[in-house]
Amino acid sequence: MSQIVPVTDYTFPTLEPEQKVLSRIGAIVKGHQAKTEAELMSAVAGHKVVITQFAPMTRKVLETLEPNATVIRYGVGVDNIDLKAAKDLGINVAYVPDYCMDEVADHTVSMMLSLLRRLPMLDAGVRAGRWDGIQLAKPMLALNQTVIGLIGLGRIGRAVVKRLKVFDCQFLVFDPYLKPEQAKALGLELANLETVLSQADALSLHIPLSDETRHFINKDRLVQMKPTAIVVNTARGGLVDAEALANALKGKTLYAAALDVFETEPLPADSPLRDAPNLLLSPHLAWYSETAIERLQYLAAEEALRALKGEALRCPYPL
Repeated sequence: MSQIVPVTDYTFPTLEPEQKVLSRIGAIVKGHQAKTEAELMSAVAGHKVVITQFAPMTRKVLETLEPNATVIRYGVGVDNIDLKAAKDLGINVAYVPDYCMDEVADHTVSMMLSLLRRLPMLDAGVRAGRWDGIQLAKPMLALNQTVIGLIGLGRIGRAVVKRLKVFDCQFLVFDPYLKPEQAKALGLELANLETVLSQADALSLHIPLSDETRHFINKDRLVQMKPTAIVVNTARGGLVDAEALANALKGKTLYAAALDVFETEPLPADSPLRDAPNLLLSPHLAWYSETAIERLQYLAAEEALRALKGEALRCPYPL
């Protein structure tokens, strides 16, 4: 069974890229659309290497794998994998953090600039027969007077900065894992969280989801922000308390927000976000381009190939 690589679930049209890579050593890719714990246990039991997309890789599921098995996540986040269980069981976890870096950075900046320049509001106004652009747009800062606050400065955060620097924006960064000299080398200023929240005109989230970061943006932190500020989240939906954000937008204690990710996906019909004003939404698609899909599949398959051959993983997730 070691030469069969189960894919627990996938949203791609085919698994041909994976099969093309793994056929180099005669391995076979077996696709599933497992959702329940029982279905997952049946799909992965006894296997050495597993690729997963969204399926919940719980302790019970992980316990069915071969000793020292490897689980590879299609994508950047690993919140569908019980990392503590993986560590306890000696299971390796790998991910693909760089397959869509440019796409997510482009999407983040597009959402941010759209709101900073009030494009959704202006579009709605013109369609409604209004021509009072200043009233619709104010308050609006020049981009070179805009403070961009970043929570986390990993690959995507740095790519966002690179794109916004051409507009001469100002930057404040909160990242407890980044050393001051590293920030200085990037031409950026580290600040404490309170400073970033209170001074940011646009706040962009670039941190993983964990027990510590769930609802990182909540009622208490939103009240620290300027009422003219915007929040952009293309990272993980659970970072934002949807009810608190909706209330801030409805109460005009926050000007606007843009979300590509949500705590529950698809977005529930009764979500308080649906009727929140000045809210730009996209359906977890910041990662997307045709080349990104292909890149993701090939990179995940090549990681599986390394795992089967007993070679060092390219992107092991630290446990």
